[in-house]
Amino acid sequence: MTQVHRRDPRRLGDTLRELAPLNEVQVERAATAAKAAGKRIGEVLEGAGVITAELKQRALGQQWGIPFVDLRDYAFREEAIKSVSERLLKEHKVIPLAIEDNTLTLAITDPLNVRAIDEIRLTTGFAVEPRIAVEEDVLRALDHYLGLPAADMASMMADATQQAEKVKVEPASTEDDAEDLRLNEDEPVIVRLVSLILAAGISNGASDIHVQPEERGIRVRYRVDGVLRDGPGHSWRYGRALIARLKIMARMDIAEKRRPQDGRISFHCSGKRYDLRVSSLPGVYGEKLVLRIAEHGSSATPLHKLGFSDDQLKRFEEIFCRPYGMILVTGPTGSGKTTTLYSVLNRLNSTEKNLVTVEDPVERRIAGVTQVQVGSTSKSPMAFATALRSVLRQDPNIIMVGEIRDHDTALIATEASLTGHLVLSTLHTNDAAGAAPRLIEMGIEPFLVSSSLLGVLAQRLVRVLCAKCRQAYELPPEAVERLHLPIGTAEGKLVAYKPGGCAACEQTGYRGRIGVYELLVVTDESRCLILQRAPAAELARLAADQGMVTMLQDATSKVLQGITSMEEMLRVVDMQ
Repeated sequence: MTQVHRRDPRRLGDTLRELAPLNEVQVERAATAAKAAGKRIGEVLEGAGVITAELKQRALGQQWGIPFVDLRDYAFREEAIKSVSERLLKEHKVIPLAIEDNTLTLAITDPLNVRAIDEIRLTTGFAVEPRIAVEEDVLRALDHYLGLPAADMASMMADATQQAEKVKVEPASTEDDAEDLRLNEDEPVIVRLVSLILAAGISNGASDIHVQPEERGIRVRYRVDGVLRDGPGHSWRYGRALIARLKIMARMDIAEKRRPQDGRISFHCSGKRYDLRVSSLPGVYGEKLVLRIAEHGSSATPLHKLGFSDDQLKRFEEIFCRPYGMILVTGPTGSGKTTTLYSVLNRLNSTEKNLVTVEDPVERRIAGVTQVQVGSTSKSPMAFATALRSVLRQDPNIIMVGEIRDHDTALIATEASLTGHLVLSTLHTNDAAGAAPRLIEMGIEPFLVSSSLLGVLAQRLVRVLCAKCRQAYELPPEAVERLHLPIGTAEGKLVAYKPGGCAACEQTGYRGRIGVYELLVVTDESRCLILQRAPAAELARLAADQGMVTMLQDATSKVLQGITSMEEMLRVVDMQ
């Protein structure tokens, strides 16, 4: 049970006068300045050097009935710190102190941040007993305890070294003159280092590799299940040569260091071929490279394995099986939009239909589909709108446009969907209801949007809990209610699962990712709202009244089914 502490009903200024040599005039002046600046009185007094940070926090603790804790020489318990995700600790500036009798003692910096306590209670299942501390001390402790353990780095290096023996890299432009980069003692260090980095990405199941120059060396990170993890770093002794080697392999101009470039690398590892999309970006300490990994020739994931509920998939299939119209998939970068569209194309692909895609870049080859690369390079000088005009002269039945970025592309795609073509594309909006207003903002007339749009699928990706080590716990009903989660009243216990950590998931608690969705099907009523230029919130309310399952509802359902964790839902889905 969380203890109930007695609050001090007095104003913070009065409490500070009791703890510090302040007079009433100083307090009143600080109160006036705080009101004018939109700050708290304690912040103003601390900024003026009248009180210390510790004194301010002690006064806040006394006012809110929260005991103060001095963290400067505190003996932290590692098991307590590991019980809460790094994201929540850094986001809310809190650090766990101890766990006793299912109660987590937590050092906080802001007593008004009730959301931090509620989210930690929901994700851990512990009751939370707050203590107030100085923010600088909390941040120092977080920096100290949240580094990657040396044992993990050594393990990652050992695994990557074994895989690097199997790496064979070939230039992207040809497939016959493969360059053998096997890990032999006679080979240059940089060649071996490249093989090591690529193999580590494959062995860890990474989707991206970040090679980032910093002041004192090269930082290498791997995006695994949507989250970046640090890999072994490298000194500047090899840094510039490493980046130059990767640029040469990607057929990029190594003399050009002041503008972004794009390239491709193909390589084999453990008998499989992979394609790397390489992007360079000039930075203060040198060029940063991001390598996007894709298995060459891998088949599209079946739609029923992407995470749709039965009802969502049935409704989605009903709209993309229509002969013409426009379907949009929305979400931020990295939310799986292209994967969803490839799965739809795979379902629609047949000898009776002519399928054409316009992409930047072509991420995966699909047999039987004409795929057009667009961009600004010499190999693909066409823009989306230019390529799309040419595609319409190729007698297509189904057109996939990689992304609607501008007015011209939006207009041609919309008009194509009204002239007997099924158009699939992506758009960057936060939710499904925002797609129609975004097209109108791009300059597309409302009557064209309302006539062409069949439906909008908004999506995000959440990590899937490892089935071997997930841990069940009871959700606190009061925290669920305060965060307005769409669980509703339920008799008995609300059970969710949190990550554990085992050898199968490399101690992360997660294995793979799955989608959470909301599907807005355009109806006659919503077409009327689009014609009236109604805002997204009004379209969302109508869709909900007509039975649309929101992304938050879908994510909550997956939490209660034990597919993902409350922590993942809070990280990925907009709670507003």
